[in-house]
Amino acid sequence: MDIKKSLLLIFSAYGCFLSAQEKAIDTVYVFDNQMNKVKLFHKVNTIKPQDFEKNSTNLSELLRFQSQVYIKENGRGAVSSPSFRGTSAGHTAFVWNGININSTFLGQGDVNNIPLFGYDELEVKAGGGSVQYGSSAIGGSIHLNNNLEFNKGFHALLYSEAGSFDTFNNFLKGSFSNDKFSFKVSGNYFISQNDYEVPEKEYINRNGRYYNTSINIGTSYKIAPHQTISWQNQIFDGSQHYPIFTENGNKTKYNAQTLRSLISWDISRNDFSNSLKAAYTEDNFQYFGDIDKPKESGAEGKNYIFRNDFNYFITPKLNVNVIGEFQVNKGLGYQSGIGDISRNMGSVAGLARYFVSQKLRFEAGLKKDFVENISSPVLYSFSGKWEPLKWYHIGSSVSRNFKIPSLNDLYWQKGGNLDLVPETSTNVDMDHEFIFGDFRLTLSPYYMDIKNYIGWLPTSAGYWAAFNTYSVEIYGLDSQITYQKNFGNHNFRVNAGYTYSKSTNKQTGMQMMYVPLHKAFGNIDYRYRFLNVYVQGLFNGLTYTTTDEKRADAIDPYFVLNTGISANLLKHYTLGFKVNNITDTVYQTVSYYPLPKRNYSVYVHINF
Repeated sequence: MDIKKSLLLIFSAYGCFLSAQEKAIDTVYVFDNQMNKVKLFHKVNTIKPQDFEKNSTNLSELLRFQSQVYIKENGRGAVSSPSFRGTSAGHTAFVWNGININSTFLGQGDVNNIPLFGYDELEVKAGGGSVQYGSSAIGGSIHLNNNLEFNKGFHALLYSEAGSFDTFNNFLKGSFSNDKFSFKVSGNYFISQNDYEVPEKEYINRNGRYYNTSINIGTSYKIAPHQTISWQNQIFDGSQHYPIFTENGNKTKYNAQTLRSLISWDISRNDFSNSLKAAYTEDNFQYFGDIDKPKESGAEGKNYIFRNDFNYFITPKLNVNVIGEFQVNKGLGYQSGIGDISRNMGSVAGLARYFVSQKLRFEAGLKKDFVENISSPVLYSFSGKWEPLKWYHIGSSVSRNFKIPSLNDLYWQKGGNLDLVPETSTNVDMDHEFIFGDFRLTLSPYYMDIKNYIGWLPTSAGYWAAFNTYSVEIYGLDSQITYQKNFGNHNFRVNAGYTYSKSTNKQTGMQMMYVPLHKAFGNIDYRYRFLNVYVQGLFNGLTYTTTDEKRADAIDPYFVLNTGISANLLKHYTLGFKVNNITDTVYQTVSYYPLPKRNYSVYVHINF
């Protein structure tokens, strides 16, 4: 089989192309078709829905225990942001079905205002990816994917959980598909009084209540053997009450609403494919300085996005990919100094892939962004993947990435700065993969140099303002071990990782705030017939919370262990019990906001 047919079969397995015989693939339609090409050159950690249920509290908990990302959470369920490979919150791109959904106001994703349930998979890609996914894809990107299957009939599931601190979580999903039509809908409602206590810290999570509701609707129709029209929607409404430290403290809260709608027209043939997308996203928030009074501030953000992804095999070994995108970002602030603003953005990217053989391939990419009133750099990426031995694969990449100033950085009053320039980074990444039977070990050294770092600093006039400040140098190592083995009725699965991140402010030589030098996570699953048991652990090393590495203010190292057991009954029913933090560890990811000690939950999962 020649390389062209081999690659087309790989692509079709993800639902992007057709096989060499041009027979329609009915398995699944994937909205983020670019990710399938990324996987040919980069290591991607995929988390499936069955693993969501282990850490069902929120997306923060899932990423903390099942990925290399460090999550900073101001108390359970409150404001939360990522630190990926030693970077800050604005250096991680959240991507929903191929569309970058970082807030245009904040320039980052608020992890706990992104729903956890309703996706068919969550993928974590480390390293630079701005050529494919735009601003903020510097430390890495987190992909929230919905897929639509054909010829699968009717399926439904119900997940219902009750836990400590008056926590209730309910998720319902249904789907139907035939040879031409596919439909999927899901809804999730989560509420928690969240009033946990940590006596060792004399801490009660007063006013910690939070709740959220999300709805996902997706549909796809084959208008011709090689053409599909698809529509994906997500609605989220949430409220977070911010913890207070005294019983008579002033109670505040933050409400957030998001709407995302994406229409895609996809053509897939033997030698080429084209995906045309039109998306509308809306991000609104309101801050209440007193939960019983009207809002004190807020904003409404609306984004109109048009994206076309064209892929063509010139020869069986040479593939070209052209991506064009245009956005209109609109924002309207309330009591923030941000008026009625609008920003136009566009980009053109070209990628060429050369497949020397089935074991050696290269990719080169070039991209130019056009951002209104901002001079944007030319971005590039060069990647290669080689499989010299059956048990050893090596990949490497060099890329230039960027982060544009957010609307808050530019327009917030007082403090916004219209003279800001984008942050830029040079990334060097490598993957060394060792495969011995069912055992896989990946070692990924990396290096980043970030310039024009945007930070908010105090001014002589008494307020904080945004500036391009210093440069940051980051180097370290990601590693991951996976193992899966079946022994008759016994199934054993291991997924563990370790990350070392040395992230230095080049001006001071000090480690960046909230970047632990060491983080390790591990998940062990064991199944015997109808019985399932899992154990997961998290180790986090010393974490500085000040710019001068003050040890007294640092977060001490900690180790947290979770476990759970479930039983599959009568094929369609699963009953489970979980114990979180079984070691009763006192720990925090942000100063002054401890996370819960030992807590419990029970759940039922029903398949129809």
